[in-house]
Amino acid sequence: MAEFTSLGKRKAVLGMIHLKPLPGTLLYEEGSFSRTLDLAVQSARALYDGGADGCLVQTVDRIYSVKDESDPARTAAMSLIVQAIVQTTGDEFQVGVQLMRNALKASLAVAKVAGGSFIRAGAVVGMTLTAHGMVEATPLEVMEYRKRINAGGVKVIAEVDSMQFKWFGEAKPVAEVARSAKYVGADAVSLGNPDENTTLEMIASVRTSMPGLPVILAGYTNHENAPRLMAAADGAFVGTCLERGGWGGQIDIERVKTYVDIVRGLEG
Repeated sequence: MAEFTSLGKRKAVLGMIHLKPLPGTLLYEEGSFSRTLDLAVQSARALYDGGADGCLVQTVDRIYSVKDESDPARTAAMSLIVQAIVQTTGDEFQVGVQLMRNALKASLAVAKVAGGSFIRAGAVVGMTLTAHGMVEATPLEVMEYRKRINAGGVKVIAEVDSMQFKWFGEAKPVAEVARSAKYVGADAVSLGNPDENTTLEMIASVRTSMPGLPVILAGYTNHENAPRLMAAADGAFVGTCLERGGWGGQIDIERVKTYVDIVRGLEG
């Protein structure tokens, strides 16, 4: 797998691959797994052929456990999907894993075994209140497990202020949360806000506090705002604006090419 993006290198365009509920989950539809796998591979190939740097394969089960756990059938299904994507794309294409809501050990295992290059961590430090309950980070358990399975090469992108993570309790500056995440072993942080100026301010604060720590946009990016947001960030998780028919649809290669062209124009 290609080296994870870092400050000063090419900006990473990471397309989102949103999966239908997998085996072992409440809303899984019997017989749908093969269709889910095929659509994921087609979307990953569109990202690869369109010039994107990678993808994040994310479960969308609608109802989640808040614990760091994943049903064995769900984990096995994710492994098959990630392996199929790795096999149909190039060595330089970064494939990420996110078993929602915060199954970090299972995500690390899938990435390690199936050839993924990073995971996205909904909560690697602190805790966040979600519709499904309180998600509490267990960084010692996660990093011990990462070491035990020799997954140091699997990078960890930690959410620090986004649609998936808001620091619960006494408010902390995003730069402080980013510093804590890096301290426990995160390789990059992910952040974003629907308000563009707020996102730019958060990026600037992390840059000042933790120069050299890669900052990835946690969504809220599209073809219109990419010139401004991607100029400040090291990469982005890009979803809806690349999908036909909106969120959850198949990735459109032409939309990918257009977005990538915008970003590459910023690097010249």
